[in-house]
Amino acid sequence: MSHTRLPWAAIAALGLTQNIGYGTLYYSFSILASDMARGFGLSTEWIFGMLSIALLAGGLAAPWLGNALDRFGAGRVMTFGSAIAGAALLLCALAPNAAFFGIALVLTEMAANLVQYGAAFALLVQLRPEVAARSITYLTLIAGFASTMFWPITAALHQGLPWQGVYAVFAAANILICAPVHLWLARQLGHGMSRSGVNTAAAAAVRGSLRPEQRQLGFILMVVGFSFQALVSSAILVHMVPLLSGLGLAALAVTVGSLFGPSQVASRLINMLLGRDLPPLWLAAISAGLMAISPAVLLLGAPSTVAAVVFACLFGFGNGLFSIVSGTLPLSLFGSAGYGALQGRVMAARLIASAGAPFAFAFAIGHVGIPWSLGSVMIGGVAAVLALAAIAGLVRTSKPCRGEGSGQEPPPSLTAKSASQAASTSTVKCDRS
Repeated sequence: MSHTRLPWAAIAALGLTQNIGYGTLYYSFSILASDMARGFGLSTEWIFGMLSIALLAGGLAAPWLGNALDRFGAGRVMTFGSAIAGAALLLCALAPNAAFFGIALVLTEMAANLVQYGAAFALLVQLRPEVAARSITYLTLIAGFASTMFWPITAALHQGLPWQGVYAVFAAANILICAPVHLWLARQLGHGMSRSGVNTAAAAAVRGSLRPEQRQLGFILMVVGFSFQALVSSAILVHMVPLLSGLGLAALAVTVGSLFGPSQVASRLINMLLGRDLPPLWLAAISAGLMAISPAVLLLGAPSTVAAVVFACLFGFGNGLFSIVSGTLPLSLFGSAGYGALQGRVMAARLIASAGAPFAFAFAIGHVGIPWSLGSVMIGGVAAVLALAAIAGLVRTSKPCRGEGSGQEPPPSLTAKSASQAASTSTVKCDRS
């Protein structure tokens, strides 16, 4: 029965490191970008362009990093990632020129993949897979305060320190706080897997709802849906304030935009209290639907203040749920076997889509205007809903396998033919009636 309880200590520890990880490696950048640009004699656009390149590089490396989560264990990878993240921030702070800074920034975003949500979700799955979906929900609730905390923290530090000094402080936080916490989690995970010589995580492995021969198509549909959601999220989030200003809401743009963070947290809290029995696929569809509807509300209602508030809240609700389902939906569809590698592939698609979205959306606003740009974002949200609906069709034709033995199932990277062969040689029996 002990394995049906949530690993509260691990969730709390990861909540701390996720806030620090996202706050220091992502949210702080927008506060410090102007000072960075002045220091290197560049425009702010060039600095954000470097960030986009760094995010793209992180996305390309994500599949390899995901495999490392399975091979070495998420706790060890996160410990190593925290050390690398701290070193990368120090290299950014010590950069003598823009080229060196750009290389260090790429290293920073690659390290971010080793310590942020994808790795944290994998650790929770490896630690206690049978309650991992609930653990992920609680973790995203705690980590939802990263922007709320680190925007003012970064601004306060920046009042007395140059951006290099702020990055040095953040480097110390990753090395002195996050790395020891992740090391403790790695030892907890190792202890749980080796106690009495039994791999308890494998014994409690979670099975996916898709049959082996359906998994490749299901994975493609899930990645398409997540990629469109990441594109919508990144495009709107980066440009939210100028978007509202361009629609005649300049005086309220910052105030309305600030509703996004609390709305994210509120959606996770509501889901935690009222949506515990809601299947992850339904939650994913709701998330995508909210992200598709929100720009329509803004487009049709602006410059109404009420419409702008509804837009910010709906978008925050959808984005908040998106963080949850990006961890729980892969687990629900494909199970816990090979979860780290699966998360690596999902992270790659999301990061690549989100890396180019801010530039593409800015280009669209400048050349075709805000209405058409918002329309394109709405289409992206609808495409995500359709992809998730197609997965629902696959699930309806499949029933979860009741298995014996190891419980290992082929990952979605296998072809349908090889997956079927693997399933036929295992001891798993599936009820397809």
